[in-house]
This record gives sequence, structure tokens and C-alpha cells, in this order.
Amino acid sequence: MAQDWEVTFNGWAKPPGKTEQDKCGNAETAIRKAISSGDSISKRTIRVFPQGSYRHRTNVKADSDVDICIVCHNSIFFDLPEGMKPGDFKISTPAKYSYSTYKKDVEDALVSYFGKSTVRRGNKAFDIHENTYRVDADAVACFEYRRYDEDGSYIEGTSFLPDKGSRIINWPEQNYQNGVAKNDVTNRRFKSIVRILKRFRNEMVENGISKAEPIPSFLIESLVWNVPDEGFAHETLTGDVRYSLAYLFNNTRKFDACKEWGEINELKYLFRNSQPWSLKNTNEFLDVVWDYIGFE
Repeated sequence: MAQDWEVTFNGWAKPPGKTEQDKCGNAETAIRKAISSGDSISKRTIRVFPQGSYRHRTNVKADSDVDICIVCHNSIFFDLPEGMKPGDFKISTPAKYSYSTYKKDVEDALVSYFGKSTVRRGNKAFDIHENTYRVDADAVACFEYRRYDEDGSYIEGTSFLPDKGSRIINWPEQNYQNGVAKNDVTNRRFKSIVRILKRFRNEMVENGISKAEPIPSFLIESLVWNVPDEGFAHETLTGDVRYSLAYLFNNTRKFDACKEWGEINELKYLFRNSQPWSLKNTNEFLDVVWDYIGFE
């Protein structure tokens, strides 16, 4: 190989240093203060919490923006079993507190606290620009989401409406808990391999390798989630990376081999029509990473 990849991997496997993590934490704290001090939003039942790479501790250097969920429990989005109605679950519709009103209340609170020049309303999230004290942050205004079963029980997630497009459902708690469990049974190697592949993706983009561009962070995390636990038991990180890439490449060549793969939450299929990524792009990325390392 052209370089000692094991040395590189040992560096890449580590989370960002304390200074960067502190700046991530500062962004989270500032958003909490903004919501708690908002004139309208502070009267609601709101939970503010981190999600994604920052919460999972799979964020990497130079890619450490913070994803914050601002979830309201005064109204809900829901899906019901076929043939059943909201009244069957004692759900009254329409909601007294609409999502559009809620999102505007969140926007007002953020702008009031940070200033209009610091907050940009995007299609899905509010971007709170970084400063010397905190990193860039994406704040998503969500309602509680419930997927009901016929007996009245439900699985809880979060959901929101983009300014343009259809409703999006996320499963932040399931993502987090499953990632922790996988990391524990793999002797902390799961998150290390996720960080390594994210660093590859970022380096390849910087070097103009187009096959890396369509690959989001969450896809990488979910791909590594689908690697069997025994793939993380090699003596070296290089062995784990080689096994993971080979397993993922071979099983993403055809849809039938990975059609049952789930996101890390195991509540949504990884490769189905509703996803923003494609199986073809994923397989090409894995192939390019293999060649980039120089594996034979």
C-alpha cells in the first residue's frame, strides 16, 4: 500500500477533540435557551435534544455540525392500521395547534435569540450559523410521531413537513439505542469503522472523486450497521475495514441481496423507493473506496 493505513485508521477512528465537542455542546445549549425564552413556544410542551452523528458520537473532524430536534408533544403526526380511523384511538382531528404555526413559533424564537442574520430557514431545518463559540447547527421543528398497531400501542418517533415536499419520519431514539448496542457487542469497533468511512467520504470529495458526493453520513452509518458483528473482530482496524467494504460491496451489487436491510433504527428499509440515495451510487462508492485504499 502507498501508506500505512493502520496508522491513518487509528487516527480517523477517534471522535473530534474536546474543543470541537465543546463547541458542539455550546450550539445545543444555545438552541435550548432560545426555545425556552420564546414568547409563544415556551408555553408548549417541547423537548430539545441532539440527534444524528453528534449524539451518536460518530461525527468526524471538519464535519461536526450539530443536528438538533425540537419536538412538540402538544400535537402529533400519526399512521394507523389499514381500515381504522383516528377516533378509534381517541385522536381528535384536525390538530388545534397546526404544524405551520408551530414552525413559525420556532423560527420566531430562534431569530429573537440569535438575530435574523444568524438564522436561515431552509426547506427542512433552520440553519444557525457558527461563530467562534459554537459550530453550525441544524434545528428541525418536529411533532411527535406515532405508528399505531390495532391494539392501540404505538412506536414513537418524530416527523415534520418540509416547506416543499411530503412528510418526513425519523426515529432518533431507535437510531441511538441500536447504535450503542452494536458498538457494545463489537468492542467499540462499530463507531470506529463508521468514522473511518466518513473520513474517506470527505477526503474523496475534497479530492474531486464524484462517486463520494451522493453518499450522506446517515447512509454510511446504516451500511456499517448491516455488517455482521464478526466483521469487527479482526486484530487490526485495517482488517475490519477490509471485511466491511467487501461485505457491503458484494451485497449491494444486486437488490435481492440487501432488500431486507434496514436503517440503523430497523424501522425503515435502507434501499426502497422512498430513500434519497440509490443502490447503484452506494455500490459505486464502496468500489471506489476499496480502490482508493489499494486493497486487492
